[in-house]
Amino acid sequence: MNELEKIKSKLKAGEPVIGTCVSLTDSCITELLGFVGYDFIWIDMEHTGNDKKDVLHHIIAAKAAGTASFVRIPWNDPVLAKPILEMGPDGIIIPYIRTVEEAKLAVSSCLYPPRGQRGFGPMRAVQYGVEDAARYIAESEDRFFKIIQIEHTDAVNCMEEIIRIEGIDAMMVGPMDLSGSIGKLAKTRDEEVLGLMDRIGEIAAKSTIPLGIAIGFNPVDVKEWIDRGVRIFSMNSDYNFLMTAGKEILEQTKKLFGN
Repeated sequence: MNELEKIKSKLKAGEPVIGTCVSLTDSCITELLGFVGYDFIWIDMEHTGNDKKDVLHHIIAAKAAGTASFVRIPWNDPVLAKPILEMGPDGIIIPYIRTVEEAKLAVSSCLYPPRGQRGFGPMRAVQYGVEDAARYIAESEDRFFKIIQIEHTDAVNCMEEIIRIEGIDAMMVGPMDLSGSIGKLAKTRDEEVLGLMDRIGEIAAKSTIPLGIAIGFNPVDVKEWIDRGVRIFSMNSDYNFLMTAGKEILEQTKKLFGN
């Protein structure tokens, strides 16, 4: 059973799927976090310095550690999606979906004709040619998760239609941009923002598409999202782990010196 099949099996059994985000460029970080036991590593290109070469190394490191690799591309663009798909990740995350048309474009970018517009040229995805290309074409739709991000009030307003689009394998909520889309950036405990979040959970419950969330670790927030039906969690990030532990050890050491 490969890494994505493990995730599919967990979701089918109603078990949580827990990952974390990698923003730094060193692929050893992905390997380390995979060894820790996370189900997937969210490799971020949208807000980080990770380029295509870095992403390839992260994907390889995830495979070595026995964890799934989900890559978030910078924007909903077939040109950006194509080279990442050729690297053979276990999932691709497409950010900032706002409309039904944008959601359809995201799916189309991942599918070969006649269903989509993905150009043909897989490399690592077909083990550099060791695997039969015809087999890959036939199975490609099931080889990786096509994940869209719901992080704008416009997307919430048309989410009833979005969940009916064939080919979406998971939806991830982006709370920060969601709050910003109504002029309340970072106010994720605001009553209006919480209302949008509740609405997302209610609509997602009408669909078989798994709902996920990308957040820092706060037990209150996590429990609320569990209650909304979320089963895929991307928790925290590599730089936050490093910063938090670094600060804690520094402060504790200073106290030992009486500072």
